[in-house]
Amino acid sequence: MKIAVVGKGGSGKTTTAAVVARAMARSGRSVVALDCDTNPNLGLSLGLGDADTDALVTLRESLDEGTEEHAASWAEIIERFGVDAPDGVRLAVVSRIEDPEPG
Repeated sequence: MKIAVVGKGGSGKTTTAAVVARAMARSGRSVVALDCDTNPNLGLSLGLGDADTDALVTLRESLDEGTEEHAASWAEIIERFGVDAPDGVRLAVVSRIEDPEPG
């Protein structure tokens, strides 16, 4: 199952995404949350601290600047750029997904 949370700025997308992700993970589902926002704060809403969230943002910025290589596959994105958040949610902050694998 894939769920996207979209809407206008300030409408509660990040909070909604965090609540849904944590609830699904608590119910035993495997959950990967991708924060693609230009102002990535999903880590904070999931319960990661400032330092862990900032580290993910810094890693994303290094991709945007070209000092870090993009991942070649979905699995590599999650492995290289993801961290474990509370309740078993795996979080990655991504700038863009090029040539996504379907499925």
